[in-house]
Amino acid sequence: MSNAASDRHILVAGSANLDFVVRAAHVPAPGETVLGREFATFPGGKGANQAAACARAGAAPTRMLLALGDDPYAAPLEASLRAAGVELHIVRTRDAATGTAFICLADDAENAITVAPGANNLLRAEHLPELAGASHLLLQLETPIDAVTAYAVAARAAGVKVVLNAAPARELPTALLDALDVLIVNEGELATVTGVHGHIAEALTHLSVPCVIVTLGARGACARVQDKFHLQAAYRVNAIDTTGAGDTFCGALTAALGSGLELPQALARASAAGALATTRLGAQASVPAHDEVDRFVAAQAATVNNPAALRDLAVYCGLEN
Repeated sequence: MSNAASDRHILVAGSANLDFVVRAAHVPAPGETVLGREFATFPGGKGANQAAACARAGAAPTRMLLALGDDPYAAPLEASLRAAGVELHIVRTRDAATGTAFICLADDAENAITVAPGANNLLRAEHLPELAGASHLLLQLETPIDAVTAYAVAARAAGVKVVLNAAPARELPTALLDALDVLIVNEGELATVTGVHGHIAEALTHLSVPCVIVTLGARGACARVQDKFHLQAAYRVNAIDTTGAGDTFCGALTAALGSGLELPQALARASAAGALATTRLGAQASVPAHDEVDRFVAAQAATVNNPAALRDLAVYCGLEN
């Protein structure tokens, strides 16, 4: 890592929620009541999860802009982020409750999530901290889109690289897309952003963002940088909870890019971190530390990107027949 990279920090602006999690045999269908088993609360929210993942990656100091209510739900969120090493810029309000999320976690590791944004909806453009010294700004879509767009535009003007995880899925304003350096989406989010369904390679041609990364769950990930594609096959794990996998991927990727790694290496580390996050419960609680990712990557280096796995991934993405 260069001295220049190590002197910079990563700023995350986004949501923080307290997650209320119930484990059940399966996610209920509309109108169905399911008896759950274990219940627990975990610190969560896409922004907070990604900030924790960024900080635990150990590449650069991580700061976060977030909004919290003046209530008991805020304390565990603050404590978790500080324990991960995140420096906090808190907008505190009595006008709304701290954000919450209600999660049903099924035995097959799938989940259904309902979010009550609360204080997250009160973030505004004027809350953005000083950008001096930031290498990257990491954003998501659980806070008001006008604020997200304003943050991205301000960061681009300041020479800060802008990374957006376009989740939850929604159409994106042109001003926001034009300010991005990196866009991270899953398949559903890619279809929403581009209007192209079921054809990953074709959908990627509809986006002018310099780097677009599509996460594909157990299949891996596909990245398009300008007109060149990079594939990363999935790391193999026994998944028990996928809640924080995508957020861990985003935070770890941004940390790796901030440290000066090239995209293929950053993609590998982010994929490994995301895979490890599925092997334990909770969102922030599941984020692996830097040395754990190191050991995991080394253990699977000889097998993860084997020719058969990469060919299957290329076919799935529409890059090969």
